[in-house]
Amino acid sequence: MTNETWPEIKKRNMIERRGEIFDWVQSLVVALLICVLTFTFLIREVSVSGTSMLNTLYHGDRLLISDLFYTPKQGDIVVLRKESFSVDPLVKRVIALAGQTVDIDFDEGIVYVDGEPLDEPYIAEPTHRRIDFEGPMEVPEGCVFVLGDNRNGSTDSRDIRIGCIDVRLIMGKALMILIPGTDIDEEHRDWSRIGAVR
Repeated sequence: MTNETWPEIKKRNMIERRGEIFDWVQSLVVALLICVLTFTFLIREVSVSGTSMLNTLYHGDRLLISDLFYTPKQGDIVVLRKESFSVDPLVKRVIALAGQTVDIDFDEGIVYVDGEPLDEPYIAEPTHRRIDFEGPMEVPEGCVFVLGDNRNGSTDSRDIRIGCIDVRLIMGKALMILIPGTDIDEEHRDWSRIGAVR
């Protein structure tokens, strides 16, 4: 049994509640700060616009991307900015790196890098659309050659308005689908598509 009076007990309880509220507010501020720093410096979220990456990515897919310690690799899906072409970020697949030679046999629909045909199970159909491409072409230093997976419905490095991409224009590598876009044929979201991008 304590010798505290009712006003003293009430005051102590109020002080304890204030302490608990302060702890909650402090925790929320720290969590918010961590989220802001993470999404500012480590991971970003972007939306896929268009159908150039079908059937890998759909229009409206929300992607998490990161450029932390990122160096482009052949086969990576990247998000890049080419504001002279579009204000929206572009999502493409890295096909060749600096110093590699790209050639495309448009009759057969096969892409060659350094004379070797690429194994491309991810493409929607063979590459028959030439656009402006005249190969073979060596990728310049500090650049990458990118194509969309929907080869005959993509504007990419084959187009002189885009060309080889300076690696400094790459915002980051696509890591995962956070929210799936709407399937064009089915007109619904396939929530099973959430996960790592390949």
